Amino acid sequence: MFPPSQRQVFAFILLVSLASMACALYLQYAVHLQPCPLCIFQRVAMMSAGLIALIAVLHDGGRRVYALLLALAALAGTGVAARHVWLQHLPADQVPDCGPGLNYMLQVFPLHKVLSLVLRGSGECAKIDWTFFGFSLPELSGATFIAIFLLALWQMLRR
Repeated sequence: MFPPSQRQVFAFILLVSLASMACALYLQYAVHLQPCPLCIFQRVAMMSAGLIALIAVLHDGGRRVYALLLALAALAGTGVAARHVWLQHLPADQVPDCGPGLNYMLQVFPLHKVLSLVLRGSGECAKIDWTFFGFSLPELSGATFIAIFLLALWQMLRR
């Protein structure tokens, strides 16, 4: 049926976020790719989008509010993914040095300092460990966030 109901669109977004997280966890635990801090931030944005979509499916009301929250989560994820892609495409001599791990930073620094340090990026974030059809994980993640953003925008604007 077209157009799909608001609940169907939110359910689709939930499935996309669950599939994205399943892929990320498979790559971490089966392929043994360790996520960098920017990857973890993208996971947080994806989980936020999934949680918002789940609540929207269960609530069946407030479509525009949930769509706005989804759009904000997707924009945050897109921004982090874009920064990550930018770091990956830097010339080798301009890649920043590797920094401390995220767990250490969270224990030692206040949250605003951790955010600043992570978003600056580090050498581990610039490394491309895995590709799918020539696209790195942050590029695929960014495309997924853009798709979620467009669906959320459509949910906000449709009658």
